[in-house]
Parts: sequence; structure tokens; C-alpha cells
Amino acid sequence: MDHLQLLIKGLNKEQIRFYKLFAGRTQHPSGRKDITLFDALRKQKGEVGDIDLHKKLYPGTEKNAWYRLRNRLLSDLNKALTVLHYEDDDFIQTCNMLGLYRYFSSRNQLQEAKYYLRRAERAAHSMENFELLDIIYGEYIRLSHESLNIDPESYIEKRRQNRKQQEELRAIDDLLAVVTYRLKTTQNFSTDKNPLLDLLKKSTDDFIKDRDLKNSPFLRFRIYQSVIQVLLQKHEYRSMEQYLLRTFKEFERDNLFNRNNHDTKLQMLTYIVNTLFKNRKIKPSLQWAERLKIAMEEHHQMLQDKYMFFYYNALVINYSIIDPIKAIEILEDLKDNLKIKANSFYHLFVYLNLAVLRFDVKEFKESIKNFTRLYLLDGYKTADRALRFKITICELITRFELQQYDVLEYKMAQVKKDFKDLLAEDQYYSERELLAIMKSLPDNFPLRKYPIMQKRVVSLIDWMRKNNDTDSVIINYQNWLTEKLK
Repeated sequence: MDHLQLLIKGLNKEQIRFYKLFAGRTQHPSGRKDITLFDALRKQKGEVGDIDLHKKLYPGTEKNAWYRLRNRLLSDLNKALTVLHYEDDDFIQTCNMLGLYRYFSSRNQLQEAKYYLRRAERAAHSMENFELLDIIYGEYIRLSHESLNIDPESYIEKRRQNRKQQEELRAIDDLLAVVTYRLKTTQNFSTDKNPLLDLLKKSTDDFIKDRDLKNSPFLRFRIYQSVIQVLLQKHEYRSMEQYLLRTFKEFERDNLFNRNNHDTKLQMLTYIVNTLFKNRKIKPSLQWAERLKIAMEEHHQMLQDKYMFFYYNALVINYSIIDPIKAIEILEDLKDNLKIKANSFYHLFVYLNLAVLRFDVKEFKESIKNFTRLYLLDGYKTADRALRFKITICELITRFELQQYDVLEYKMAQVKKDFKDLLAEDQYYSERELLAIMKSLPDNFPLRKYPIMQKRVVSLIDWMRKNNDTDSVIINYQNWLTEKLK
């Protein structure tokens, strides 16, 4: 799918409506081929053939007119999106101010140019974007050659101070490297008295003496990002929960959250929801999910589309524990959601979870239907090979439950061929053993009829209890095999 079609298919209703209004700002004596092409690309499923559309819009002509039309449509879309989202983000607005400054400066309209440069300076300063400020101060110094009203010395001093702040930011990066190293080399934090926050404070005090810099929102957000990544890598979910709840409360108390860092706020809420779930705190997790939903409405819903999936994911993972039927209902509604379908990973998530939840409630035929549909998705074709391997194992378990032994035998042979290298690796020992057990049990009778196999199953369950990471499984092999023993 080329960029133009990908761009059009990703537009929401507001963007489509605004583009139509924007395109209609000019009058054309004949039919609007750009609008016709836009609608064709938007409604067409899958890849759109250039040849078919070219023949439809320009029958019997050379391709030059066709390419000019495509380029004009892309250009108009870019302009429409720029105008629509002109004030959505302070960085975008600052860049637009700089663009207007350049426009008026190139026409020697210095008063107008200075007005937009001042606005860009204020916005960049409020964002603590020192890279943009460096460019802006350079433009002031350059503009002083043309205007006697600009004192270059003051801006030279400002640029010098700005560079000093950039050096301080490098000190922050150095601090984060120290903090990250100390976190990684510190023993497990999951104790009654969590030393994590004390360690952070000591590291900060050791490395940075400037009081203002210690309290810098920029530093605090950077430390948060660094700590979270370390805790995620170490699977320290209890420490992560404590750190997130305390840090979020502090950020709210100090009024650090604003439009510029709204993405970070929603990210923190998402982490809190998922961490509480990992710690089996279902009710608090659902309560924080509702806080995430409310926060998504802030700032004119500027990031609602980005975090919509994470909100629904929070509902699904929690209800899969306390009310699987409700979780299935949510996923069934999401199947046909255009925003979910537009993202191949999200679409894969929906069908995979539907297959697993149907398996959990013993609806094995429905589970197989979802596995079958899943294999046709673009997200599955581009997914990590290890994930595709584990999905296939789950399908085999489901077919075993359905007693589809002929299909099972055929697919097991295919799996052994397609994933031969993975099956040889130690980390996939449980999958390798599962295949052997299913092959040796030609029916779904109680395991007590097969004492040798029963012993093998008990041994595998014991091994998984000691070695398996529950984050890395799709269907819980251990629970499934334990049920077979009963």
C-alpha cells in the first residue's frame, strides 16, 4: 500500500470532512478528479491498482496527468491536515510560527517577521525546547543585520544561557545513565520496605547539586521514563505499582501535566492499569481504566485515537478474569471497529484474545473459527515468528479438545517442519513436550488409563511451575494439563 492510500485510509471522519471543505475552496469548471480519486482510494479494500484508476480517470492519455493528479491530491491533503491540526500541539504551532517568520522575512516585512519570531520564542521557552530556542536566537541575531531595533548582544547572551541549559540537560542524561545502572545492579525491590525511591533521591543528590535543576519537570519526566523501562525489563511489577502511584500523585500535586506532556500522562495511566492487573488487583485496575478514559477526553480528545486500544485492552484483560463473557462481548464489538482494523497489530490482538477466551469458556468450535480468521490477517503474517509458533500450538490444543485427530496429525507434522529450529531450542521445551504428549495420546480419555504418559505430564507440569514465565504464554499449558490429570 503506497503512502497516499495509507494516508487516506488512516483519516478519521473529522479529517475527511475538513479535507472536502478545504478542497472545495476553489472552483473547477469540470468534474473534480482529485475528489474522485480521494473517494476511490478511501473506499477501496486492499491495494488499489494504479492502472485501473488511471484508465478510469484518464482514458487513453499518458501517465503524466495521472501523476500530477496524485501529487496534487497529496499536497492538498498535507495542507488540509496542517491547517486542521495547526494548534493541536505546541511544537507544531511553534514550527508554523517559524515558517511564517521565514515567509515575511524573505519579503523584507520585518515587523511581521519579528512578531512571529517572538511568538515562536515564547512557545519554545514554555516547552523547554532548547534546540528550537537555539534556532530562534540564531534568527534574531541574523535579523539584527537588517533591523536597528534588535540588539544582537542580548540574543547572543540568551543563546549562551540556552547552551548552558543544554549542557545541564546532558548532565541529566548522565544522571539517568547512573540511575539506570544502579537500578539494574540493585537486588530485587519486592520487599516490604521498597528502597527504590530512596535510591533515586540519593543518585540525584550525588550527581546534581543545582536545586532548580533537581526540581525541573523535564528532569522528573526523564527519570520516570528511565525507571519504568528498568522495572519493566526486570518484571518488578510490585515496585512498579508503588513507584507509578506515588509519582503520578506527585506530578498531579505539582501541576506538571499539561497539553505538551499529555501523552506521558496517558502513558502513566496505562502503565498503572496494566501493573495493577499484573498484581491481581482487578477492581483498582478497572477504576484506573476509567480514569484513563476520562483523561483521554482532555485537550479536545487530542490523543483519544492513540489510547483507545489501550483502554479497551484494560477492560478485556480484567474482565477475562472476573467475567469472560463480558470480555468476549467487548472484543466482538471491537472486531468491526474501523480504527482497530486500521492497525494490523490491534486487529491481531482482538482475534487472538477472542480465540483464547472462547477456549477458556469451552467454546472450542468458536475458538477454532477465530484462529482460522487470525491466520488471514496482515498482522499475523508480519508477526514475530515465535508468536506465530505459540499461536499454532494453541490451535493444536483446541483441535485436541475437539478430537479432530486427523487434522491434528496433519498440522503437527506441518508445525514440526515449519518451526523445526524453534522446537530444538531449550526455551521451547514445554511446547516440544506438549506436542509429544498430544501425539502419544490419540484420544481425549482420562490420563489414568496411560500411567506412563500420566507421569510424563506430571513431570512437565512440575517443570513449568519452576521455569515458565506466565507473561510468555497464550493459553496456560500448566492449567490445561492439570485439568487433564483430573
